[in-house]
Amino acid sequence: MIVRSLQDLEANGNTAEKPGVWHSARYLLRGDDVGFSLHATSVSAGARFTMEYKNHIEANLIIEGSGTVTDVATGAVHELGPGVMYTLDKHDRHVLEAATDMRIVCVFTPALLGPETHDEDGSYPLL
Repeated sequence: MIVRSLQDLEANGNTAEKPGVWHSARYLLRGDDVGFSLHATSVSAGARFTMEYKNHIEANLIIEGSGTVTDVATGAVHELGPGVMYTLDKHDRHVLEAATDMRIVCVFTPALLGPETHDEDGSYPLL
């Protein structure tokens, strides 16, 4: 059984952030050998990101806040709020815009190693 607190993650360096824009607490990573990684991400109101996870599938569950996710290929805009989930099952290029501060639970497969940061395409490399 794996049990971790946010304080554990901070003490062990399993967080990443761009101060004032986003913060990611990485609860499960590849080294945990569970087949996926689990993250709690906070996004600040007004933040806008263009991303395309070329090497990973990502599922997101909005816990708090509101915003939109836009599918770049189709132009479809989806409203996000508590209880709404979106999954980038086709490595979809997308734009996430936070209308308010948001809290999101994110799952990646394959699991992230931990130190990944977004590249110029808004993707994580496969380490």
